[in-house]
Amino acid sequence: MLDFLGDLKRTHMCGELRLSDAGRKAVLMGWVGRRRDLGSIIFVDLRDRSGITQVVFNREKNPAVHQKAEQLRNEYVIAVIGTVKQRDPETINKNIPSGEVELAVDELRILNVSKQPPFLPGDAGLANEETRLKYRYLDLRREVMQFNIEMRHKVAKAIRDYLSSQGFFEIETPFMTRSTPEGARDYLVPSRVQPGSFYALPQSPQLFKQILMISGFDKYFQIVRCFRDEDLRADRQPEFTQIDLEMSYPQPERVWEVVEGFLSAAFKAGGVEINPPFLRITYDQAILQYGNDKPDMRLPAMVDVRAALTPEELNELATKFRIHKELPIQLIRIPKAGDISGTERRTIGTYGAYQHVQGPSFVQLMTDPKRFAKDYPAISEKILSFAKIEPDDLWLLAGAIDKPESQAAREQSVQHFCEKCGFLRLDLAQKYAAKHGAFQKRDFRFLWVTDFPMFEWDKTEKRWNPAHHPFTSLHEEDMAKLEANIDSVNDPQSPLGEIRALAYDVVLNGTELGSGSIRIHRQDIQRKIFQALGMSEEEARARFGFFLEALEYGTPPHGGIALGLDRIVMILAGAESLREVIPFPKTARAVDLMVDAPTPVSAAQLKELGIQLKS
Repeated sequence: MLDFLGDLKRTHMCGELRLSDAGRKAVLMGWVGRRRDLGSIIFVDLRDRSGITQVVFNREKNPAVHQKAEQLRNEYVIAVIGTVKQRDPETINKNIPSGEVELAVDELRILNVSKQPPFLPGDAGLANEETRLKYRYLDLRREVMQFNIEMRHKVAKAIRDYLSSQGFFEIETPFMTRSTPEGARDYLVPSRVQPGSFYALPQSPQLFKQILMISGFDKYFQIVRCFRDEDLRADRQPEFTQIDLEMSYPQPERVWEVVEGFLSAAFKAGGVEINPPFLRITYDQAILQYGNDKPDMRLPAMVDVRAALTPEELNELATKFRIHKELPIQLIRIPKAGDISGTERRTIGTYGAYQHVQGPSFVQLMTDPKRFAKDYPAISEKILSFAKIEPDDLWLLAGAIDKPESQAAREQSVQHFCEKCGFLRLDLAQKYAAKHGAFQKRDFRFLWVTDFPMFEWDKTEKRWNPAHHPFTSLHEEDMAKLEANIDSVNDPQSPLGEIRALAYDVVLNGTELGSGSIRIHRQDIQRKIFQALGMSEEEARARFGFFLEALEYGTPPHGGIALGLDRIVMILAGAESLREVIPFPKTARAVDLMVDAPTPVSAAQLKELGIQLKS
């Protein structure tokens, strides 16, 4: 027979009791965890989100309550009334904050029973992920999941508090809006009252937050759900949460300052102190020095060793290894990786082919430092000194084989070659640096990557596309280049590829946390960008008519950014997947196993919406 809660109120959470509470009456409520029946005494670990308290049922002191406690099983929900007692020294549990006390129970109320769960929240071994997601309500009772979700709350609250203190308004934007140009990736919602028409769930509030700047709100933010119908990875979900903000009249530096402020508050809420301002490098620097536009700064930059050599030495090196001195000769260094076997050194030479990066191939010039030093003593000594190589470092040189045919080809070759070297750098670091503690998860290295390309060449469509989005502003000094090449959308050699955007990413340990830009606020410039993208006036009006019209009514300069909240919490929690920090995530197939979604709908529902399914 189950009991009613009645007017009983708990006095303490299970994890709150301390030695100072000894002698007091307490009312606790929670789930039955570990249970130990010693005959005349039953011990139960009573658990709620705050922690655990041991409660004791003593047959000699209260036989009726002890008899009732014999019914208890894992995950029963109970309320207990009793007296807080100091535990005997030999029974103190030093692993929990409440481990010096226990509750001697005078009254027990069994509020609900539980079937035998497929796994227990306290199990040492972890159930497979499919089982965990199917029974997510049980999985969320586990201590690590309770910790992760609490951290998520604290991080979000810290961000809200900081931005509110800086004069930002939190403003909600619509979830049901029109489909964006990237329509294939939108989740579409059919309209019953407008048959044949569809809303789209927003991939981001981009246009709405810009309209809020036109509306005079000056500083906006939102911790908002967004939706993308795309293939998933460990760090992607079909619905996700981002920290979205926009400001009027900012320089990029002002946006960065605000982001550094709320990230400092967020990481402090997660128990980590960070020290702004963050390092800033341009996109071109990132590619040249790290081979990546989101570099992991826990590893040293690649070094182009040509600057360490005389023209004669450079010619000797290039001739010997049949590489081209017009392209970088990159030294890749993995600190304190120690010596590696000859077999491992020989396998390094196979890396270039599998990276799927278009462009020149590359060759390892050196995988054995001793041999290189013996064959080229003067060159080796200069290179080691120039690159600041230390005795336990793993290092190698890489040079490009392919010869660029033109200046434009040379610039592309440099980028592709450096990207390949960057892949190799990260791969070697994962294999060797982690073994020696040089890749610490709690070593947080932030930076801003700035001045991204305005346009990127689409090899499939054979046209220039916006590298960020078509509302991103460009550098003022690049306007002439835009105007001179505005009709070269189908020319891969067009100087459109040289135009720099006022776009920026905030990066942490090789992960992009967020991306933003200064926006276009003038309609004449917006029109030119659309023209450079090969978009007619009619097409632009069809896609963005409401926004283009809004630009005609006194739009102030504005800019902003969006950061992934899920990703920030994942990093702070030390989790390997976003699913570990989202209460109700989807699988890699975008399925919610707990509620069994998505599912087919009835023929009646489809008929009412005017939708017919094709097999």
